[in-house]
Amino acid sequence: MHKILYTTVYNLWEDFRMTCEDCLTVAKAELQVARQLLQREIREYPTPVSGCDAQYNYLIGLRGSVNDALRALEAPNFVATPRTPSPTAGVESR
Repeated sequence: MHKILYTTVYNLWEDFRMTCEDCLTVAKAELQVARQLLQREIREYPTPVSGCDAQYNYLIGLRGSVNDALRALEAPNFVATPRTPSPTAGVESR
């Protein structure tokens, strides 16, 4: 399945000349849809036996993974440079 998904995304990139930003936008949108579907599935899940329902626990874990992925895509990423070696160093002007 991963190869099929990769091939499909790659074909979209080739056919429509998607940029990196376009791909990230699509990824965020797909993750948001996945989060909504998981939320609905969890909400409609029959009341589990506490700590004994592997499928329910799996859904909860998957929801956490999707949320982590969304946070990672939305968070600014610091890149160290000689003038700014850490996020709190400020910007040195010359």
